[in-house]
Amino acid sequence: MSKTAAAKKMPKAQRREQLMETALGIIRTQGTDALTLGYLAERAGVSKPIAYEHFGTRAGLLIALYQQLDQQQVDDLLAALEQAPKQLGSVARLMSEAYMACYRSIGPEWHAISAALKGDEEMETFQKALIDGYVDLYCTALAPYSALSADELRLRCAGIIGAAEAISREMTCGCVDEATAAATLGSLILQWVAN
Repeated sequence: MSKTAAAKKMPKAQRREQLMETALGIIRTQGTDALTLGYLAERAGVSKPIAYEHFGTRAGLLIALYQQLDQQQVDDLLAALEQAPKQLGSVARLMSEAYMACYRSIGPEWHAISAALKGDEEMETFQKALIDGYVDLYCTALAPYSALSADELRLRCAGIIGAAEAISREMTCGCVDEATAAATLGSLILQWVAN
């Protein structure tokens, strides 16, 4: 049986998941520069048209990977917020712990994909929309504990997200442990939101 015949037997959703897992494996072992739809198809044992059918372009593949990893982070954060006692200190601690735990579980692939999303207009637009969504999520979660105006809170949440990205990079490259990274982010949230 040919690769193409075997590929057609797998349901579309299952094939997409297989392609995405293979793509993450390529990024993990060879970096994002090695990730092309042709190479992905070869590594997954399917024809190029199947990879193109699922993602269209390399940018489409990177966006799909980022969305998958992003949804995991959002789900983890929302689960943590549901469990948090309704006080700023607890919310800040759980938000920061969930953020760093997500980066630990995802690994350096998140930052590699994020970096690869820069430089292409479609990918930049997508990434900006995701960051705006995080800022909105943080504003919603933190507004009950802050006397700041909505505009000031939004600006500070944008800064918190930027700081969280930088701190998580330090953690994933081994410069700081997860507990320290989470505690640092939590203290930043407390200081910036309580004022």
